[in-house]
Amino acid sequence: MEAVHSDGRVERGNATRRLVLRRTMEVASVEGLGGLSIGRIAGELGLSKSGVFALFGSKEELQLATVRAARSVFVKAIVQPVLEMPEGVARVLRLCDGYLEYSRGRVFPGGCFFLAVATEFAAREGAVRDAVALARQEWDQLITDALTAARAAGELRADTDAAQLAFELVAVLDMANTTSALLGDETGYERAAAAVRGRLRAAAVTGAGV
Repeated sequence: MEAVHSDGRVERGNATRRLVLRRTMEVASVEGLGGLSIGRIAGELGLSKSGVFALFGSKEELQLATVRAARSVFVKAIVQPVLEMPEGVARVLRLCDGYLEYSRGRVFPGGCFFLAVATEFAAREGAVRDAVALARQEWDQLITDALTAARAAGELRADTDAAQLAFELVAVLDMANTTSALLGDETGYERAAAAVRGRLRAAAVTGAGV
């Protein structure tokens, strides 16, 4: 019986943690991670401050948990759908299109979570800044690796600079998110999709099907 009660407490704690992190991701995508506090989130969700504190322990840990949760959402929305795809240009294209769908569909109300918090922590030091930077580096490296694999598969020209092309593609995706979130201009998504295809087409070998 004691084990049943313990399991119930654990599950309630996990459910509360998920509820809190859903809210903190929403807030941070609009206001930044600096807008988070245990007291604020507890009040908005009708939870006890002590209960939320018991789950996270500090504002920094709340921020770090939010970054980890946002990374999981990002991976599920963009990365997981391509895992079964063969290496090649089509996989790169699907990653880019997935990002545009994630931003345009407002998986997070402020657009891309990581763009929203990157500028906030760019000039700071500490664990939160490191977590944000790592997530960004992982995304950049994923695109670079996908391009490198496409080149190895013979779908991109042998002289393609994968790191340079990845930089250009990610910059285009970032701009689409920014023009939408900041200026309310949705045409950036079509422009970004066209730009991605144009750059891949220019680097692709004949028959790669971009």
